[in-house]
Amino acid sequence: MDTWIWIVIVTVALIGGIALGFFLARKYMMDYLEKNPPINEEMLRMMMMQMGQKPSQKKINQMMSMMNKSTTDTKSAKDRMKASKK
Repeated sequence: MDTWIWIVIVTVALIGGIALGFFLARKYMMDYLEKNPPINEEMLRMMMMQMGQKPSQKKINQMMSMMNKSTTDTKSAKDRMKASKK
């Protein structure tokens, strides 16, 4: 076979693999988020009631801000680690 045919075949296979991988990853993430939704205020209120606490709006706001802060801190720590490796 000619060299250009091999180049076309490899290019088409690469593009097809990337597209297939993207759609499989997208489907996996959508299924995961459907089974495990992120925590919102209503879920937090239910959890507090199950633990026997009376959920006031102030407590819920504090817990949501702490969870958001810990997520942000984790991301910034990862960014600092990447920067220190360079």
